[in-house]
Amino acid sequence: MTRPVAQADLDAVQNQLGRPPRGILEISSRCPSGHPNVVKTEPRLDDGTPFPTLYYITCPRLAGAIGTLEVSGLMREMTDRLAVEPELAARYLRAHTSYLEQREAVAQVPEIAGISAGGMPFRVKCLHVLIGHSLATGPGINPLGDEALELLGDWWGQSSCAPAPAPAPAPRFVR
Repeated sequence: MTRPVAQADLDAVQNQLGRPPRGILEISSRCPSGHPNVVKTEPRLDDGTPFPTLYYITCPRLAGAIGTLEVSGLMREMTDRLAVEPELAARYLRAHTSYLEQREAVAQVPEIAGISAGGMPFRVKCLHVLIGHSLATGPGINPLGDEALELLGDWWGQSSCAPAPAPAPAPRFVR
């Protein structure tokens, strides 16, 4: 059973997105500072819109790093590999099936039945979705999400949202 999302987390996501969050069920992954970086969302938003992206990246730093990977041509390379690496294609198909099962466990939405996200299972269309899936479910579920996450390296770096070191105590002057 999913616990209610804390207001502090909803506020953090709103700050990250620059808009009120919609349909958040849980925080599925957190950055090293503890802030949300992937949320699990309702498959149908409150206004009735079908929303196939179950795991949505909210951290702007992570989203930016993924965007850099996307413009590198990596998605095309990964799609090409699916055509010539049958084991990779089979694992990616299992990731697609897993994604659908996880989403349908939340709710069945006929308009998006059988449609996962990110281009699964036959192409790579969005690394944000694949990495979000990997961060939410852990390694070994989405092979291309895992690969892309590994390629990001230290995406976290010296993020400005990392907890700052505790300030040194103010000097005391003794007379």
